Amino acid sequence: MPQNKLKIAIAAGDPAGIGPEIALKAALDPKVRGACNPIIVCDARLLARHARTCGIKAELHAVKRTADADWSSDRVNVLDCPLPFADEIPLGANSAEAGRASIAFCGAAVKAAHAGEVDAAIGAPQNETSIALAGIAFDGHPSFLARETGTDVDDVYLMLCFGGTRIAHVTLHKSVREALAMITRERVGRAIRATDRALRKLGIASPKICVSGLNPHAGEDGLFGREEIDIIRPAMDMAAKDGISTTGPVGADIMFQSKGYDAFLVMLHDQGHVAAKVMSPNATAAMTIGVPILFASVAHGSAHDIAGKGIASPAAMIEAVRQLTGITS
Repeated sequence: MPQNKLKIAIAAGDPAGIGPEIALKAALDPKVRGACNPIIVCDARLLARHARTCGIKAELHAVKRTADADWSSDRVNVLDCPLPFADEIPLGANSAEAGRASIAFCGAAVKAAHAGEVDAAIGAPQNETSIALAGIAFDGHPSFLARETGTDVDDVYLMLCFGGTRIAHVTLHKSVREALAMITRERVGRAIRATDRALRKLGIASPKICVSGLNPHAGEDGLFGREEIDIIRPAMDMAAKDGISTTGPVGADIMFQSKGYDAFLVMLHDQGHVAAKVMSPNATAAMTIGVPILFASVAHGSAHDIAGKGIASPAAMIEAVRQLTGITS
């Protein structure tokens, strides 16, 4: 493989789930290998066990440093994160060991991207119950990325990506009551700017962003609420002064029918997630934006019920690679 391709670290995720399986399947996918140089971040022995259990034929090349990776053959490079308890992690079950392992893999991938050793990182699904059993604070990749890169958590956002559609969120895993309190001119403005920067990192020279309203029909000129008038529109006007192109506020129930936008920005979790899971239920990537690295993850869970069976689809993982590299179908 040419050495000038993007180098992408793929963190194996929850070792009790399907993460290692889909990481391997993605790293072996011809389109992925044609678009980038992947390196899986995992305990090499654990990854080999998943390959055997799932019936995946792969020759692994374990390295201690990303600089030692070799993409000149069909071998799968593995940035080895050896764990003394790797053999004790059962498939399909929550455990503190699995939680610690998944965080270690993700942390190593993020560290490699932050240090410039790879161009981007991708995270396989985590299992929050196992991470909690390990006593580690974790409420999703965005806040984890903020801590790992020294970024203010208030400046980090999630953008769901599938096909040519990208949906960024002003608020995420908060109760609706909490989320409403968080929607301020300042936060909406930061989300607009983070979305614009992310799109430019992805190679879009002049991004166009469609911004949703908060209320039904985007407030209907104040009839159903004034947040669009008092908060969202002023934030958009301030962004426009910095040369950022936005349209809206548009009702969240109709905005995804609009064409010609590089991203949509919604105010609440369900405004974006419901649309994404209806439009692309099994192949959605989740990009963390606002951090100094390119990072994407899959928008599904660790699927303990099918772990080790070899039937997990790598579609969302491949979509994450596609979003970072521009793979065409």
